[in-house]
Amino acid sequence: MKFDAKMLTLYAVTDRSWLHGRTLAEVVEEVILGGATMVQLREKDKTPDEILASAREIAPVCKKYGVPFIMNDSIELARAAGADGVHLGQSDVPGDNVRELAGDLILGLSANTVESAKRAQALGADYLGVGAVFGTTTKHDARHLSPEALREITSAVDVPVVAIGGISADNILQLTGCGMQGAAVVSALFAQEDPRQAARDLRDKAERMRQEDTDNENN
Repeated sequence: MKFDAKMLTLYAVTDRSWLHGRTLAEVVEEVILGGATMVQLREKDKTPDEILASAREIAPVCKKYGVPFIMNDSIELARAAGADGVHLGQSDVPGDNVRELAGDLILGLSANTVESAKRAQALGADYLGVGAVFGTTTKHDARHLSPEALREITSAVDVPVVAIGGISADNILQLTGCGMQGAAVVSALFAQEDPRQAARDLRDKAERMRQEDTDNENN
């Protein structure tokens, strides 16, 4: 699948903690129907076989709606799952040949400083995941980045940047003016009683955020 920056508008990152009896595939379908533009499978405490089983559960849902399916942490697992892409944290990058290893997979790399963002761009990332922009319950060691730090990062690179970390419908518009292409969201989608409606609200606000930035760039 060819990467397009618009895919980052509402980037859903899975978390099984809040399924409340629903299957992961059911909730993924709900967030896609609500407007999610990309889905990443993140299974931090599972074995490779369990991760592949989850991937095979939700990959057909993403394919059905033409939404790119991204695997977290492992190029090998991404290929085995038939994913459209892979997202790697800074400690998961296998080497300077990561772009070559990823091949035609969409390649996302994490960054939280100007230096790490520039390196990720040099390594051939299609997009950067930058955060944590707000407090987050999914990464206890995440460093909060100020709006000024976010602007410094987005101004230093040419590849699109998606914000991650504690983003919800209540605070996403605070990212306006930071140069973000979109928002990656976990609990504000997967912990909600109505994931489809939550996705609608977030998609609307993510598009407003991006449009305001575009309007300001053109003025």
